[in-house]
Amino acid sequence: MAQPQTPESFANEEKLVPPHVSVKEEHVLSESQTSQPENDGRQPVPLSWKLASIVLVTAIGFGSQWSSGVTSAMKSTIKKELHINNTQFSLLEASEDFMVTALMLVSEVGADQKQGAMLYGNLIYSIGSILVAGAAQTRSYKFMMAGRVVRALGDIATQVAQYKVFSSWFAPGNGFASTLGFELGIGKIGAFAGKSSANIISKRLGFAWVFWIAVFMNIFTNVMTGVFYFFTKVANRRYHGINDPATGEKLTEKTRKFEYRKVLELPWTFWAVMGFSLFETSAAIVFLQNATELAEQRFGTDSIAAGWYSSVLQYSGFFVVPLLGVFLDLYGSRISVLVFCGIGMFISMLLVCFSGAVKGTAASFGVFAFAYCFGPTTIIDSTRTSMWDSTVFGSAYAIKITMNNAMNIIVRIITGKIQDADNNSYDKVTIVYVILAGLSVLVSLLLAFGAWKSVDLGHLQWSRKKRIAQGALLNERKDIFTKENGEKNRRVSLACFATLILLIIGSWCGYFWGVATGNND
Repeated sequence: MAQPQTPESFANEEKLVPPHVSVKEEHVLSESQTSQPENDGRQPVPLSWKLASIVLVTAIGFGSQWSSGVTSAMKSTIKKELHINNTQFSLLEASEDFMVTALMLVSEVGADQKQGAMLYGNLIYSIGSILVAGAAQTRSYKFMMAGRVVRALGDIATQVAQYKVFSSWFAPGNGFASTLGFELGIGKIGAFAGKSSANIISKRLGFAWVFWIAVFMNIFTNVMTGVFYFFTKVANRRYHGINDPATGEKLTEKTRKFEYRKVLELPWTFWAVMGFSLFETSAAIVFLQNATELAEQRFGTDSIAAGWYSSVLQYSGFFVVPLLGVFLDLYGSRISVLVFCGIGMFISMLLVCFSGAVKGTAASFGVFAFAYCFGPTTIIDSTRTSMWDSTVFGSAYAIKITMNNAMNIIVRIITGKIQDADNNSYDKVTIVYVILAGLSVLVSLLLAFGAWKSVDLGHLQWSRKKRIAQGALLNERKDIFTKENGEKNRRVSLACFATLILLIIGSWCGYFWGVATGNND
């Protein structure tokens, strides 16, 4: 049995060749491995360069999370300044979601072949941010919607790229979750800074200044992105990729040949994880969008105090996320964490729905802050770990983003109409949150049952030590998946992909219905 790795092995993981990976087994690995050129004298990636990449990507994420925190904190202010209702605000938010669903699959399915996407993506995002700031200056709803669309174009090119870099330098259970957790933890600090300061800036400097400061943050992000772009170019010239210490698979950020067939034949385990994300992520995102206004109503305070309350309660658990990443790398238990996250979210939504008092809402925010910390990192790490072929991780993550944004459109528009019909109250809106959170619990329990019955899903529970020891079994299961059960698995994956397309079309119908009924006036 292979010995467990020491922490120092992160610096030398590319040298590890598990004893159970025979020459014969290496032939059943992905074609991307066998087609890789020799290292041409390049050295393995040193730990110092890996740490530098984490710092740079984290700086980029901090700036983008700051910007995302601004709008959700200012829902009531934006409605007042632009003279719009809840449905119109939901349509404004859904405009970015619509662009993602329309273009993400086209532009980012195939992201595994692209490099430099973060560079041009952030430039476009900054242009969109300038347009949004200009719209705030002129108090134009239509202008702001156009700016949000342009900003979304840049966001599409950026979202996948940063995690694709992590997946090419860190294997599942061998640093990927730890780096992801650190980046997301710092991102929470950025979101807290943006959300807590937005209404203060609006009151003291003016409404438009909130968005102009977001532009300045984007300039900082662009500088960091430029540094990171040239950093990766130098790294690719000087260093070669690493091998997964469990399966021996060679990890790479960019593939020589992209095959759409692989995207259409993603494993059923990937789609199972997506089922949880469909409900949990969408419930969390829409709840976060409305949290400040909800705090204003329930706590009977102004937008500044409500922004602080919602920010502190929602992001105070930022320190949990990096620790969670380390836990996932060392001990696995990904499905168990998803069950815990789903139950915590459900309890939080029950409290906010059925306890309209101040104490009940405060308790809901506190439970949400803790439970939500366990969601994004575990979902992304589970997505990466569920992939038999790491070369399509970028495309798989693009599918995840597309699915979440399609669901967001539907939920945003439904909750916006409900709130307008209920005299701006959240009493009925919170019922939707409860339903979504309850469905996420149901899916998580089904995942736990599936992990108990099948190794294909059960290996998401494995610790790093067990994953390395059972590398031969993973290669065997991959061979069975692609060959012996290949036809059945392809049919399942195509059915799931077709369902995703129907979800996207449904979200578009909802979006255009909102536009057609005059909510963009």
